[in-house]
Amino acid sequence: MFENQHRDDVEALMKADAEFRRLYQRHRHLDSKVHDADIGVLPIDDATLSSMKKEKLQAKMRLERIWEARAAIVH
Repeated sequence: MFENQHRDDVEALMKADAEFRRLYQRHRHLDSKVHDADIGVLPIDDATLSSMKKEKLQAKMRLERIWEARAAIVH
């Protein structure tokens, strides 16, 4: 996530916005867990995996809204 953005910009927003930082870290954690479940390393039931994917998507959507709001202010 945010691979196409400058790392410095992402880090600056994480320092400036506690919600962005929390959501970014949560998204990365969920992404790792979902990946592990998908490749069979993490045994997890379908309902839990589905819930994790939904939470990950919600975090991503909120992160994108925060990023876009910041971009609108900066530009």
